[in-house]
Amino acid sequence: MSERDTPDGDAFVRDADETLRGAYDPPMSLEEYVDRVLTNPTAAASGARYLLAAVESQGTREVRERGERLERYRFFDDPFNDGEHAVLGNTGALNAFVDDLRAAAAGRGSDETIVWIDGPTATGKSEFKRCLVNGLREFSKTEAGRRYTVEWNVTGAGGGGNGGGAGAASLSYGDGGNAGAWYRSPVQTHPLSVFPKAVRESIADAVDDDAYPIAADVDLDPFSREAYDHLESVYRDEGRRDLFSAITDRDHLRVTSYVVDVGEGIGVLHAEDDGSPKERLVGSWMGGMLRELDSRGRKNPQAFSYDGVLSQGNGVATVVEDASQHADLLRRLLNVPDERRVKLDKGIGMDLDTQLIVISNPDLDAELDRHAEREGADPLKALKRRLTRHEFRYLTNRRLEAELLRREVGGPRGVPTVDGVEDDGEAEESAPGDDPARDPASEPGAAALTIGVRDGDGGVTERELAPHAVGAAALYAVVTRLDTDDLPAGIDLVEKAELYEAGEIRRERGGEEERVAVDDVEFGDGDGRNGVPVTYVRDAVAELLGSDADRNHPELPVERVVTPTDVLDAMAEGLSDAPVFSQAEVAEFESRKSPVAERVRERQRADVVDAILAAETVPEATVAEYVEHVYAWDADEPVETERGPEEPDALTMKVFETETLGRFDESDYRGTDPAESVAAFRRERVIRALTRYAWRNRGDAFSVDDVELGEIPELKAVLESNDLADVKRRFPDLDPAEWADPPADTETERVKAATISRLVERGYSPASAELTSRAVMRSVRDEWTGLTADGGADGSRDSDRPRGDRGGRNGGGRTWD
Repeated sequence: MSERDTPDGDAFVRDADETLRGAYDPPMSLEEYVDRVLTNPTAAASGARYLLAAVESQGTREVRERGERLERYRFFDDPFNDGEHAVLGNTGALNAFVDDLRAAAAGRGSDETIVWIDGPTATGKSEFKRCLVNGLREFSKTEAGRRYTVEWNVTGAGGGGNGGGAGAASLSYGDGGNAGAWYRSPVQTHPLSVFPKAVRESIADAVDDDAYPIAADVDLDPFSREAYDHLESVYRDEGRRDLFSAITDRDHLRVTSYVVDVGEGIGVLHAEDDGSPKERLVGSWMGGMLRELDSRGRKNPQAFSYDGVLSQGNGVATVVEDASQHADLLRRLLNVPDERRVKLDKGIGMDLDTQLIVISNPDLDAELDRHAEREGADPLKALKRRLTRHEFRYLTNRRLEAELLRREVGGPRGVPTVDGVEDDGEAEESAPGDDPARDPASEPGAAALTIGVRDGDGGVTERELAPHAVGAAALYAVVTRLDTDDLPAGIDLVEKAELYEAGEIRRERGGEEERVAVDDVEFGDGDGRNGVPVTYVRDAVAELLGSDADRNHPELPVERVVTPTDVLDAMAEGLSDAPVFSQAEVAEFESRKSPVAERVRERQRADVVDAILAAETVPEATVAEYVEHVYAWDADEPVETERGPEEPDALTMKVFETETLGRFDESDYRGTDPAESVAAFRRERVIRALTRYAWRNRGDAFSVDDVELGEIPELKAVLESNDLADVKRRFPDLDPAEWADPPADTETERVKAATISRLVERGYSPASAELTSRAVMRSVRDEWTGLTADGGADGSRDSDRPRGDRGGRNGGGRTWD
């Protein structure tokens, strides 16, 4: 950076000024505030309505969870912080929470306005709280989301006299104050509460918002009432007929906006907070202040601390974290939603407007059920009836679990933002290749993750979670959370996880492609309640990252690479030592590792085989050209080219069928004219497939150009088929046994060099590419030996079968006959 480009201190100060300028409104009069409410009712919204407006302000997006399409509120993606505290998954529970807000904001369901967020550890409950705080804070900085309260100044009232014992400096709290000071309501009271009740109701009637009433049913807080009563006493003694105008004159009262945050509109009671119930809920009396203030023979509300959770959360929301630690308070909260009022003291009450939210682990269930056997005499029965429970569960979507694990292991800089754009930093996903169909990052958790790990000397060593390592951990974690009791015949746990992620699975059965949609299968409701939490996986991965693996290479830092096998082994081996799992769970979770490991090996094999055959892959344009010529050949019509209409190219079709498909040879043609077997193949396998596709996608018009070639099974097999038989056919002198250290000037050496280079282009590091390709080649040695020189596995001529039927990555391949 040049000297002239270096910012100075003034530039940062100006940036700060600009930031704060947009976060607040200048103080306004009560009349100006009422005008604003009439045009924008959100300015006087109740706590529940304000929270609802904040959530809705970010709109929605469509997601898939448990295989179903759901509309999700972007607010819970933590958009203001690039998704740092996004609530992953649990969209159904979040939508139900918003429904509760909507009912409370509309004045419905008043007996069910204590929201209960319940679930085991590491299910996103803390992220939910952070997301609320972040979202409400940022919403309150916007023009549409301004939140308002009142400030008081009694200076000058009654000519500066004592006015019945309350002098110019009598309005204060905390450490006292000076004459001329403005004091904000310590509990964020609504400005409309200044008006008499009848006038508040008239304002509410004038607001054009029938769906959601404004907060016109709350009275002044005790502190503000002290100021109001003092001013009223002074100006009534003076005989003022415009008494309300005198009390609310701009010199005494002003409406100010504030940024909603913890302590100002959001109250949060933590597990470690202590004190008496009243101290935790509302606040406490300050003895020194009571002695200093002229309290006229009673407790003066100016001497109250107003630091309880309800005082802090008045105006917006009150959150009780780890509610089982504060079970004694829950019964005291019972009447708050109904009466909307609490007491500072026997004779001093305070109106409340706050959305109550309690967050707990499942141990709160046991606390609430302590007296369940007493049935009608259960003292907690009324409380349980008022709690609306929303259950957060462990994720059952591998994509979301992989994102969560990246966040846990790599920190927020290792997680893509809510817009799908990756951040830069010490932990980041490797850049994907140009071809998404063969890009390891195209599958959930498949991309590599590089992380800087500090060593004992204070330096930073770069470690790599190899491609598929995060995905393997995520899939294993998800599989442990799935019930087996509801598995239908033919569906295993890995396929169940894929159904939840994608909504359907496709597989080969009897030579035909079978599609199973999640709607075709009836699953129970137990998934996600138990299983391995992400914190366990995080700790297992962190331990692997903290030490070098027991392997070496003369040139590559393979000891710094954490492979998918490393992760799965660590997760399985650590189960028995983890105190959170029972012996039965350990045995069950260990048994679920094998199918996950097999699926990961399939993905690694596909990566390596695709990289080996990258130059051999049939471009879609080549397949499209073949289809167009076959279609024209069958219809006896010309083919449109850049040079104009031409006859279908018989040589183009022959070359495709003999070399690309590997199905026919010279004996099946007379020159370039097809024999009957070739003609039948074209009509029955290619043209019929086109006809079926055209019928399924019928419309006003159809042409070959409209065909999605990958949707036609016969052609999809050609486009996607890369398997071991293809490798042997293309590279007959390759020897998998020599892959680890291939002799010089051999086909194995040349193929390996090209393969490693392509894997690196697609997101692998040289070290992880070396390890992965070695593992794949080691696993295929026996299979390779059984293949014939021309690619067949049974001694038959491989060209008798198309490329899509040579034992492809999905099993037996596709039959064309």
